[in-house]
Amino acid sequence: MTSPRIVIIGAGFGGLGAAIELLQHGFTDVTVLEKAADLGGVWRDNTYPNAACDVPSSLYSWSFAPNPGWARRYSGQADILAYIDQVAGRFGLRERIRTGVEVTAATYDEARATWQLDLGTGETLEADFLISAVGQLSRPVVPRIPGAETFAGPAFHSAEWDHSVDLAGKRVVVLGTGASAIQFVPGIQPVAGRVTVFQRSAPYVVPKPDRGYTRAHHRAFARLPRTQAWGRTLTWFASEQLNKSLTGTNPMKSVLEKAWRLHLRRQVRDPELRAKLRPDYPIGCKRLLFSNDWYPALAADNVEVVTSDAVEILPDGVRDADGTVHEADVIIYGTGFAATEFLAPMTITGVGGLDLAKAWADGARAYFGISVPGFPNLGIVYGPNTNLGGSSIINMMESQAGFVRQLVQAVHVSGGSIDVRPETEERFDAEIQERLAASVWGGCTSWYRDEAGRVTTNWPGTVTEYKTRTAQVDLDDFVVTRPAG
Repeated sequence: MTSPRIVIIGAGFGGLGAAIELLQHGFTDVTVLEKAADLGGVWRDNTYPNAACDVPSSLYSWSFAPNPGWARRYSGQADILAYIDQVAGRFGLRERIRTGVEVTAATYDEARATWQLDLGTGETLEADFLISAVGQLSRPVVPRIPGAETFAGPAFHSAEWDHSVDLAGKRVVVLGTGASAIQFVPGIQPVAGRVTVFQRSAPYVVPKPDRGYTRAHHRAFARLPRTQAWGRTLTWFASEQLNKSLTGTNPMKSVLEKAWRLHLRRQVRDPELRAKLRPDYPIGCKRLLFSNDWYPALAADNVEVVTSDAVEILPDGVRDADGTVHEADVIIYGTGFAATEFLAPMTITGVGGLDLAKAWADGARAYFGISVPGFPNLGIVYGPNTNLGGSSIINMMESQAGFVRQLVQAVHVSGGSIDVRPETEERFDAEIQERLAASVWGGCTSWYRDEAGRVTTNWPGTVTEYKTRTAQVDLDDFVVTRPAG
């Protein structure tokens, strides 16, 4: 029997990891479609100053491809992108990736048990199994503020950084104080003339135990791989304690809160500014951030923190809710991503003409974030309820890749289709939502929730639990159908 035709949408960590998993298990007809001009996902797109990962590289990397050459404990964007490219080359993925190709629609053909893909190029493509790996943080969000079109200067999102804009001596307004802003604001503060930061809610920021690796480190990692593996295991253990603290009573949460208080007190002497930077929600409700230079940047003489909402954009600045106009030459949006709009803007049509957007009208949901009833032969990597409040998402993606590969194997054997049973997904979703309600995310507002208030992004447990529960597909949870005749 020939290998099924497998199409993967997205050439970031998730899509490439799934491709490697399939190739390593003998599936050779694998095509990766990438709408951008190159691979890399978020690490291709986010090139703002100081862009880096907030998870140590020993853990934020594929388990099957350790890199003894990391420059530092927490790697920057360029090093991570180079790592992705190097691993893709090592596993022969380059010739399987079609760049500059956007999937606009995917329709399931029940009679033939195949997916018909409409591409932005105008062509169509057929697949026996479809894998979406577009991620949760791939579509930047720019808030609709009245007058935005009238602004006379450059304005851009941090994930679409305009490197042609010289910020030296300029008045810069930054909207947002999330994971991207805490990196690029310290990067632009020393060169900008004035930086005005609009803060809707203060983040919890704790010290980042970063350091550059020495030659001795690199020699040890290369000659004694167990030294790097030990670091990965130690980081894994610590991150799992953080995951437990967010969904239970693990004491690490209180330790981190004490670390935040001390960090803020030491780095911000001005009591008025310090009061502005105190979050008004429980620690962990929104993503915990790591930085050694965020607070010092905000305390600099050329930086102002505004806690009043931005209500209007003028040709020469931004008006806040108090009526004050903050003059600006440049506006930078650090306003995050459409994390809860999974698979959008693609139109996905399943059995009986079922539209995925309508199926998810009350919130995105999937069995282990991977399988959706009524959408056979479809697997999702980094889907609903698979994000983490702590730890490395790559570990979750590797588990998902293994699960999807088993679904592909079932399709390969049957020559037909595999679809998760509705009652299986419903039981799973009920469990997940009950656990989320009891977690730190259950009673607060964050980007983890959709507009209806449902937490659709996060996994309410540890990575270890997810890995264990997805290690072996139970075919009793699925309907496997052979083609007629």
